[in-house]
Amino acid sequence: MNAIAITSEFDGLKTRLKETWMAGDYDRFSRYMEHDARVFYERLDVPAGCQLLDVACGSGQIALLAARDGVNVTGVDIAPNLVQRAQARADAEGLKARFLEGDAEALPFEDASFDVVTSLVGAMFAPRPELVARELLRVCSPGGTIAMGNWTAEGFVGQMFKTFARFIAPSGMPAPVLWGNETVVRERLGHGAAELKMRRCHYSFTYPFPPADVVEFYRQYYGPTNRAFASLNAEAARTLRAELEALWSSHNRGGDELTVVSSEYLEVIAVRA
Repeated sequence: MNAIAITSEFDGLKTRLKETWMAGDYDRFSRYMEHDARVFYERLDVPAGCQLLDVACGSGQIALLAARDGVNVTGVDIAPNLVQRAQARADAEGLKARFLEGDAEALPFEDASFDVVTSLVGAMFAPRPELVARELLRVCSPGGTIAMGNWTAEGFVGQMFKTFARFIAPSGMPAPVLWGNETVVRERLGHGAAELKMRRCHYSFTYPFPPADVVEFYRQYYGPTNRAFASLNAEAARTLRAELEALWSSHNRGGDELTVVSSEYLEVIAVRA
């Protein structure tokens, strides 16, 4: 395949990814993830007044937490509707934060622009991880911190992705959950880090409705699930729904009317060399 064909292929893939993350309503979806997003953020102990970049920021999950603590925040995401929503949320609170449309594989910032670079289950979905790793390192100042939270293949969300894979053709990109593998992360980031620490943590999902309603909630509001169901015929969609309901039910610790599920993720903390 020649260079032009490869570029065209990735342009098409990037367009589909943008459409995927613009689908549904990620802002509404992410509100149920705010508690453990704060847990992840507070472990970083980010000092007030520093420059923080949140990559694949969604509607501002991490960025708004930092801005409320007096951090100078920039958020970037491939989906323009999410960037607009994040900026609106920041403006409504009078927070010092700016949000831009941008690509994790080609960040629109100068080298060494930020003291802290974060990405919570976001940059892991970009199709060219080697470029993402390069960009995270490039925009972080020497001695600064790069912090990621990435779903593992073994965890609940990884199992959910595996369920989808039985119904949907491969995207042509490396599996996002490879960012949840310690060896792979060391290969991607280790060369640019003076220090690299990783540990497996758990993210709790709590919904005030039963597993069947959780699946419907994801279908409506979580872009990848929304697009997955939209791509299937009625019979395949019914089968996928049944499998997802069974998966959520088998992991649920909340009883009949409440859904509480824990999913493993890899916390990555790198100090830029």
